[in-house]
Amino acid sequence: MQEPVADAERWQDILDFERDWWKVAVPKERAVRARFGLSPARYYQLLNRLIDRPEALEYDPMLVQRLRRLREVRRSKRFARRLGLEG
Repeated sequence: MQEPVADAERWQDILDFERDWWKVAVPKERAVRARFGLSPARYYQLLNRLIDRPEALEYDPMLVQRLRRLREVRRSKRFARRLGLEG
């Protein structure tokens, strides 16, 4: 099933938001709902698919690489916990 992050404006808006969300005076989850009309879980699903797209990397390489690194750190920690290797 193809993901509906179809138009360039929408995925660029998501990347722009992710780069600057911390400047907003409201919690991120509330800002996501207000700006995109999405639940936080759905937003993060879209974001994780988006950062794997080559055009996202071309649009904002520093942000996309940082988000990929953070995702990989979270995955590594999660797997380590599952294997009992952490703590």
